[in-house]
Amino acid sequence: MTRVYLATDIGPSRELNEDAVAALDCETYVVADGMGGYTSGEVASHMLVDTVREALAAKGHFDEMGLKDAMLCANEEILKSVQNHPAYAGMGTTATMFHREERDIVWAHVGDSRLYLLRGGILRQITRDHSLVSELVANGSITPEEAMTHPKRNVITRAVGVTEELMVDVGRFPWEPGDLFLLSTDGLTSVLSEETLCSLLLHEMIDGKDVAKVLVNAAIEAGSHDNISAVVVVYDA
Repeated sequence: MTRVYLATDIGPSRELNEDAVAALDCETYVVADGMGGYTSGEVASHMLVDTVREALAAKGHFDEMGLKDAMLCANEEILKSVQNHPAYAGMGTTATMFHREERDIVWAHVGDSRLYLLRGGILRQITRDHSLVSELVANGSITPEEAMTHPKRNVITRAVGVTEELMVDVGRFPWEPGDLFLLSTDGLTSVLSEETLCSLLLHEMIDGKDVAKVLVNAAIEAGSHDNISAVVVVYDA
């Protein structure tokens, strides 16, 4: 049995929700965080989801390279939209998604939205942020704790719809019964530590609550000033 929870919130400080979340028919789950100013970020994130949905529906069966191809299609569509609508100049979106095959989870990723796996009580980040602070942490310039409050923590180094040449991270690994997967935008992870996320996921899954809404509400209470989105998928044992 699969349980799926989706939640997105505009947050306390924004005029528009530029995030988009989706559970597609092909057992694929997507989260996107748009950028680019008034209205255009919202356009980019929803265009990403819509393009991916159409591209994957035409495939029927696919792997991580299929996800990558769908993301590259979205990159082309957003760039075309910018050419046709000058007001959209500078728009783009993060994109993180995964799909369950018979034995494996396959995923694709661009930006600083994230995919996590909770297995055996341990939460692990699967994707690597394409952001300035992630690079600073990787080279030892700052600590992960300092990254949470760094003044340039919102600067991303890769996004869909910004350049013609897009590098997409992909991967695969076997899934196990009892696995829990979390997709989230940075409005969630910028204010909730991995320890807090793990605790909330474990506690709320025991209680049987809508854990995605619980996470979003916790981020609001923790002071998030961004749009906040979460997709939680549980493969029960």
